Amino acid sequence: MNCRHCGALLRHTFLDLGFAPPSNAYLKAEDLNRPEIWFPLKIRVCDQCWLVQTEDYARADELFSPDYAYFSSTSRGWLAHAQRYAQAITRRLGLDNQSFVIEVASNDGYLLRNFVAAGIPCLGIEPTAGTAAAAEAIGVPVLREFFGEALGHRLAGEDRQADLIAGNNVYAHVPDINDFTRGLAAALKPGGTITLEFPHLLRLIEHAQFDTVYHEHFSYLSIHAAQRIFEAAGLRIYDVEELPTHGGSVRVYGCHAAAAFAAQPEVERILRLEVEGGLLDLSTYQAFQARADQVKDALLGFLLEQKRLGKTVAAYGAAAKGNTLLNYAGVKPDLLPFVCDAAPAKQGKYLPGSHIPILAPQALAERRTDYVLILPWNIAAEVREQNRHLAELGTKFVTAVPRLEVA
Repeated sequence: MNCRHCGALLRHTFLDLGFAPPSNAYLKAEDLNRPEIWFPLKIRVCDQCWLVQTEDYARADELFSPDYAYFSSTSRGWLAHAQRYAQAITRRLGLDNQSFVIEVASNDGYLLRNFVAAGIPCLGIEPTAGTAAAAEAIGVPVLREFFGEALGHRLAGEDRQADLIAGNNVYAHVPDINDFTRGLAAALKPGGTITLEFPHLLRLIEHAQFDTVYHEHFSYLSIHAAQRIFEAAGLRIYDVEELPTHGGSVRVYGCHAAAAFAAQPEVERILRLEVEGGLLDLSTYQAFQARADQVKDALLGFLLEQKRLGKTVAAYGAAAKGNTLLNYAGVKPDLLPFVCDAAPAKQGKYLPGSHIPILAPQALAERRTDYVLILPWNIAAEVREQNRHLAELGTKFVTAVPRLEVA
């Protein structure tokens, strides 16, 4: 396989998690006796441009189906994060009712609802039908398509170039990252700004967050790699913010190469951090597999020990990262009988691969489990706060990444 950005031969493996089904391919009861599609889940690193990427097996249309079950508004913390961003970027760019905002992968309208409320014209681009319908129901206009260069040029031809293009947790999800970035350039006004949020590869490596690896993530990005991809499309990154979301993310601010935005010192600071963190050193990537295996082994040891002791363990959060962890560890319902999730679209279904049933959150109180394994560790504090009544009853909360912790 060749690098998706620079075309160099990919010779080095970063992580091999064996085989797994798509992490958001939740199953209905009638699906349990049917064949399930599993793809290899192997991650490569390019030693030329340092883009970390999945091997080519799954297509985007196989991963983001019309019944794609991830709804951003399920998390109150994420809604608050989106609201703070909308207010801050409106002030920073001076957006008003004469501006135009595009969000790529607008999901259920969790972000654009803020621009609608402020009277700022906007457009969501979202290919999955269920989330697009939810956005439209709250007044967010949506174009139900995958975004790329052709659509970017079409929007420009319709005089719909944007003052702001936002993309939260989408840049890692696109199979052709060069085409996507050229689309951003085409759809952006000459003086416009692009903001993209994505998990930072530096934090993934630092905190052994291997469970954020799944087929829907085609790329794992550093600022070094993102900068090269932007430049190849005639764009440049002029500012970077570090964010606590998803275990450590970055928000990059981009513009056309010739735009007047001054480069901010944060860009160079983050680039230095990446060098110090070994992101331009092949040995950093080659050492990661052993760390992932340590996390897997610790979780399996804990679950087996609780079963031996007659203790009960359930999970909270039917998240994609949880599916990666459970499938790599080979966890089935005998060790983890059920998982609870607040999203109605997931309740009554089963996790892909492990076939663990997904129940409503009240099942945790009804069944009085000894331990709750929080699979989306990035919102562990929020989950513990929402379920503090369980702690008062003696339930303990567990996270597995970056190391096994019982609270």
